[in-house]
Amino acid sequence: MNAQVKHQVEPVVRTKLDFKLDDVPRFWFGGDAFKTRIFDALSLTFPDGERYFIQSVRLFRDQIKDPVLQQKVADFIRQEAQHGITHDKMNQIMREQGMPVDEFIRFLNRQFNFLLNHRSPQYNIAVTAASEHLTALMAETFYSQKETLKDAHPYVRALFAWHAIEEMEHRDVAFDVMRDVAEVDEFRRQTALIMTTFLMLTYTLYRANVMLGRDGFTPLERVKMMAKGLPWLFGRKGVLTRMRSQYMDWFDRDFHPSQHPVIAQYDVWVETLERTNDPIAAGEAFWQAAQ
Repeated sequence: MNAQVKHQVEPVVRTKLDFKLDDVPRFWFGGDAFKTRIFDALSLTFPDGERYFIQSVRLFRDQIKDPVLQQKVADFIRQEAQHGITHDKMNQIMREQGMPVDEFIRFLNRQFNFLLNHRSPQYNIAVTAASEHLTALMAETFYSQKETLKDAHPYVRALFAWHAIEEMEHRDVAFDVMRDVAEVDEFRRQTALIMTTFLMLTYTLYRANVMLGRDGFTPLERVKMMAKGLPWLFGRKGVLTRMRSQYMDWFDRDFHPSQHPVIAQYDVWVETLERTNDPIAAGEAFWQAAQ
């Protein structure tokens, strides 16, 4: 990998975006309950997970001397706060569907509070940087090919598109704080990604299984759903398998997130939002511009 190549875009804070989530059907991924609940389970993590990211970065805010990084941290915090607000809305819809959202959130917050209170600031910023690496790669892999989300409801697809855009914009902020301010060692940086990946995948699959049970599917029906759906994610040509190469780049000593290109249709989303002031139209244009 060429350590000198830099692909960066500046974070932009966007507020009051309406994705009309109240108009989305229960199984919004083309009627596929498994795919719907996988994305729902992932979305469940975002509000409190991103508040944890904000707290982790704030542990070092007073030590940041570079004014450029100071501004990027401020924008990162505001962007993550907006993500939390919007995904809270999605969580409320899941509550109304009978999902144990509050139980999931209490568990998450116990984990985050444990990390903040019993692990070093360096450990927490490494976990945050690793999580940002994962979410930026997922943004790329979900939207680089039109086929991946073709059956998703346009409103939810637009929500995740907006989130993907902003992950691209601030993907290097926590990393720069970790490397330049916290001075996290290589072993801790690399192992943080392994641990974060394992926890993100296991928690997502567990929550999806629980929610499918609340939807009324029997254990046998859920096993069959998993057997059919997991290859879509992890098979030889699975959605998440496609990000293997960029994922492994993290373990290079000279890695920096800006070495990965910004998703190809980034400008399409930005220009459409500026022209229409409609995040759903921007999300649709973004998706349509994929390969």
